[in-house]
Amino acid sequence: MTSTFANLMGGFETALLPFNLLMALVGTLLGTAIGVLPGIGPALTIALLLPVTFQLAPETAFIMFAGILYGAMYGGSTTSILLNTPGESSSIVTAIEGNRMARNGRGAAALATAAIGSFVAGTIGTVLLTFLAPTFAELAFTFGPTEYFALMVLAFTTISAVMGTSRTRGFTSLLLGLALCVIGIDSQTGAQRMTFGSPNLLDGIPFTIVLVSLFAIGEMLYIVAHTKPSAPSLNPLTSQFPPCCFLLEE
Repeated sequence: MTSTFANLMGGFETALLPFNLLMALVGTLLGTAIGVLPGIGPALTIALLLPVTFQLAPETAFIMFAGILYGAMYGGSTTSILLNTPGESSSIVTAIEGNRMARNGRGAAALATAAIGSFVAGTIGTVLLTFLAPTFAELAFTFGPTEYFALMVLAFTTISAVMGTSRTRGFTSLLLGLALCVIGIDSQTGAQRMTFGSPNLLDGIPFTIVLVSLFAIGEMLYIVAHTKPSAPSLNPLTSQFPPCCFLLEE
């Protein structure tokens, strides 16, 4: 425990250097700006911004990567709240309540809640991971078939809580999602599943395609279908000039 605390203090000494803090700020801003784009998650954002860190020291580059990661994870909540289009997978839950708040005129409150919640949860998670990572790693080795089955039951139970009012549509979406997930090569046996002889499906269907097609295109079609076309309103000429101008012309 003493060595862990000493290493942590040494890490803070490096991280709190002014240049490293500046790189963390730059990484957060870049990650947030790119993370807003639908379908671009934290991993892809780091891959896109990797050339930016070629001239930096290793510890500074990792600090900037951390800023990019957290910025991209928060940036996905912006499109979730305002456009009902999650930027990445972890922002799907944000779209459920956040977009509803935005439609009721509380978009600013939803964005502020997402920012504060992201900071608080990220800080608590980082602190817990620092001290409890060895314990969790040892616990993961004890997992067997029974524990994995319990996790699957927990996952399906959690999904059933956000299905909405229609159970039929919820379970239909769940079955479609499971069908899309099994496409590709089985990681355990190496067998091809639902590829239909197409080599393009061997790697499965990327989550970005599913995310953008279901949320972005669906939301766009919904807005188009529920937007009533209205005739353009023309401002009368008298509203642009004071009445005295017309009296002078007469």
